[in-house]
Amino acid sequence: MKSKVEAVDLAPGSTAFGRRDFLGLAAMATVAATASSLPKVASAVSGASNQRDVLEVAIIGAGLAGLTAARDLQRAGCESFVVLEARDRVGGRTLNHDLGNGYFSEAGGQWIGPGQTAVADLARELGVGTFPTYWQGKSTMLAGDARAALDLGGVPGTDPKLQRELEEMARSVPSGAPWASPRAAELDALSVGDWLAKKNIAPENQIDWSASLRLTSGTSPTKLSLLYYLSMINSADCNYERLEGTSDGAQQARLSGGSQILSVRMADALGDKVRLSAPVLRIENWQNGPVAIHTPNGVIRARNVIVALSPPLCHQIAFDPPLPEKRREMQRRWPAYAPMRKTAHVYKKPFWRGKGLSGWIFQVQGPVLWAYDNSPEDLSFGVINAFVHNGLLPSEPKAAEAELTRIYAQALGDEALHPIGFHQHDWLKADKWTLTCVSPMPPGFLTRYGEALHPSVGRLIWSGTETADIWAGYMDGAVRSGHKAALQVLRAAAGRTA
Repeated sequence: MKSKVEAVDLAPGSTAFGRRDFLGLAAMATVAATASSLPKVASAVSGASNQRDVLEVAIIGAGLAGLTAARDLQRAGCESFVVLEARDRVGGRTLNHDLGNGYFSEAGGQWIGPGQTAVADLARELGVGTFPTYWQGKSTMLAGDARAALDLGGVPGTDPKLQRELEEMARSVPSGAPWASPRAAELDALSVGDWLAKKNIAPENQIDWSASLRLTSGTSPTKLSLLYYLSMINSADCNYERLEGTSDGAQQARLSGGSQILSVRMADALGDKVRLSAPVLRIENWQNGPVAIHTPNGVIRARNVIVALSPPLCHQIAFDPPLPEKRREMQRRWPAYAPMRKTAHVYKKPFWRGKGLSGWIFQVQGPVLWAYDNSPEDLSFGVINAFVHNGLLPSEPKAAEAELTRIYAQALGDEALHPIGFHQHDWLKADKWTLTCVSPMPPGFLTRYGEALHPSVGRLIWSGTETADIWAGYMDGAVRSGHKAALQVLRAAAGRTA
C-alpha cells in the first residue's frame, strides 16, 4: 500500500535536492574531460594521483548524511573514498529495535512527510516502502487520576489564530540561514515562551503548546529561540500543521523495515569502504591537504574530508591547526541537551484501535511526553512507543516497563497490563557518540554563531542534518546535506581535471 507521501513525492515537479545540480555537474564533466558522462570524469579523478595512499575523500560518520555522500560518489564513478564510523553500527541517529520475525520498532528518527522529497527518493531508490502512521481515533489526556479522550485529528491541539501568526512571521525567516532574516536580532532575542506569554493563552492551551514544542524541538518553549522555531516552520513551506502534524504532516509515514534500513542498505552496497569502530581522534593539515585523519586503527590521508557529524561531536576531534575561532566556538557552545529516550511496549494486538482510540497518550506532569501507536503495517501485533521524560522515569528497564504499563492501563484499559515485550533506548547513556538527537537552539545562538555552520574551511566540508537548507534536524535534512557534500567534492575534482 502506498502512503500519501509517496503520491506527493512522485508528482511532476518534485524537487529533491541534487537533481539539477547533478545534471549541471555532468555537463561540466563533459567539457572538462571531453566525455559524455559524469562517471568518466570521476573515474579519471579517482586515479589522478600517483600517491596511492591518498584518497580523494574521507567521510566521517556513517549516518544518513555520510552514507548518502558516499553513495553519490560511488554512483558518479569515484571509488577513492572511505567512510569512518565510531560506532559498531551504521545509521547514526536512526536505530531499530529488533522485535523478531523481521519486525522492527524505531528507537530514533522515524518519520517522513510531504515536502521531504530527498529521503522519500532515497527510500524509493533503495526499494524501501512506506506506510501511513496511525493516528485515527481519540487521543488520551492524563492529569493525575483524571482521564479525557479527545479527537485531535492528527495534530496536537493549539490555537489556529496563533498558528497563522507564526506562519506569517516564518515567511521572512529562511530555513537554511535564519540569521539572514531582516528581523533576526529581534526574533532571536525572544524565546517561544516569551512570545507565547504575550498572547494571553488559556492554561489548557499552554499545556498543548508546551507538549507540541517539546516533541518537535526537544526542549521547553522557554529555552527555544523564536527565530529558530520560525525557521523550522519555514522548512515546512510556512505551514504549521505540516511541521507538527501526522495527517499530511512531517510525521505522516513510516519506512517499512524501520528507518535504520536506509543506512543498512547503503552500507551493504558500499561494502568494505565502510569501516566501523573507527572513531576519528585528530585531523591534521586540513588547510591545504593532503589531510591526515588519525584513528585508533591508523592514519588515513585524503585530499578532502566530509565531516558528517553534528557540531558537538566535531568538537570532540582535535584539529591541527585549530579551526577558525567562530567555527570552534560554535561547536563548543552548540546546544546538546536533548538526547531523548524512547520506549516500546509490544502487545499481542493493537487492542486500542477496536476501542476507537488512536494510541496517542499525553500526560501532564508525568513521565510520558507522548505515546503513540507504532504497530507494524500488517498488524501482526501491537506496539506503543513513547517519548519519555528521563528524570521522571526509572532508568532500570524492568522498573520503567512497570511504570509505563500502569500509565498505559489508565489510558487504554486493562489489556495494557499484559505486554509481551519491552524495549528502550536512552541516547545519552547508551550511545556516547550521540550527544543530542535534536538541536533546539536557545535565544541568541543563531545570530551569534549561525554564519559559521555552513562554510567549508580548507579541505573540510561540513555535512549532517544540522547543515541542511531545509528540514534541518530531520532525516530528510541529513540526506540533503549528504547530496550537497558529495557535489562539493565532485566539483572540486572536476576542476582539477579540467
